[in-house]
Amino acid sequence: MFYYLFNYLESVNFPGARLFTFISFRSAAAVITSLIISLLIGKRIIQYLQRKQVGEVVRNLGLEGQYKKQGTPSMGGIIILASIIIPTLLFAKLGNVYIILMLITTFWLGLIGFLDDYIKIFKKNKEGLAGRFKIAGQIVLGIIIGLTLFFSNEVRIAEKVDVSNLTLRDRHEMLNISANIPAKGVITMEKKSTKTTIPFVKNNEFDYSWLVSFINAEHRRPYTWIVFVIIVIFIVTSVSNGANLTDGLDGLATGTSAIIGTALAILAYVSSNFIYANYLNIMYIPGSEELVIFASAFIGATIGFLWYNSFPAQVFMGDTGSLALGGIIAVFAIIIRKELLIPILCGIFLVENLSVVLQVSWFKRTKRKYGAGRRIFLMAPLHHHYQKKGFPEPKIVTRFWIVAIILAVISIVTLKIR
Repeated sequence: MFYYLFNYLESVNFPGARLFTFISFRSAAAVITSLIISLLIGKRIIQYLQRKQVGEVVRNLGLEGQYKKQGTPSMGGIIILASIIIPTLLFAKLGNVYIILMLITTFWLGLIGFLDDYIKIFKKNKEGLAGRFKIAGQIVLGIIIGLTLFFSNEVRIAEKVDVSNLTLRDRHEMLNISANIPAKGVITMEKKSTKTTIPFVKNNEFDYSWLVSFINAEHRRPYTWIVFVIIVIFIVTSVSNGANLTDGLDGLATGTSAIIGTALAILAYVSSNFIYANYLNIMYIPGSEELVIFASAFIGATIGFLWYNSFPAQVFMGDTGSLALGGIIAVFAIIIRKELLIPILCGIFLVENLSVVLQVSWFKRTKRKYGAGRRIFLMAPLHHHYQKKGFPEPKIVTRFWIVAIILAVISIVTLKIR
């Protein structure tokens, strides 16, 4: 909202109004605002949750110190959501399609997580919202994101095009953007594309349409969007649930998300700047510069929440926060065409997710084969395995953060290592 206000003030030569045209200034404002919101309202929300006795119900998992967490306020993800949404509304261009998608993601998954926490705490149902409803909600979000990114005319990338090889459909689409298209030669144009980035590969682009390349080119488009939407649903569901599983120790999911968010902000910035994108030879995505503001709010919100969530935690985010954090990271990566970096960038989430899948699968298989289930880990998710081994909780969290930083650096370095 401030962007439009100061845009008007600039038009009437109001002193200092031009500051709001700079991404760097609005990003800094978003970080500071999100930090202030999370720190100021965080304490009040924690006190409110304590008065309402919205506390964590601890199951007996045989972990050292677990009963100390009994009664710690949950549903603190509300603090994170407010600290992301409010600065974004204040400092971003609200008409930007990418900002709209990120706000939808934040609100939608936050709502699903809130319903889950509400059922657990207020309805005294430890199972919470049925898993099928959570998955259904994630699928609906994936469909919305996938269809918008595929069909919206505002979602484009800039790439070098040999206009002499254009099909009539491509030429018609380009004429909607620019009437100055030469008859032949190579030019840089904005165009619709289903391309994404493959890390560590020289010509590091992959087109999802290749997955249906066995279909005649003239009839390929209807099948391409179906494949693309399915992939988006899988990524959103996987990362969202991975973040949810990671939220088992004080500050673990919060700190890891802050690190991932910082890497995504850097990737979004260079992808949205034509000079940097051209220098790094990466995909230039017009309009994605507004995502830097959203990422800044995300970083400020997670760091601010960490003030209260670090060991010993004064509040837990609950599913209200963890489902939203994972979904935000997934959708953000898809928008800037870096979703194939997720296994590296979100390596902590991936390992936590895999540890549960492997543990459950191996237990079921050995139970069928030997009559008694066997385990790979002392306990899953992986952070509980280290707790069982006797590692102090702060040490586990700190080491996971260190690994997350290493993975974030590797993800950024992939821009040059091919």
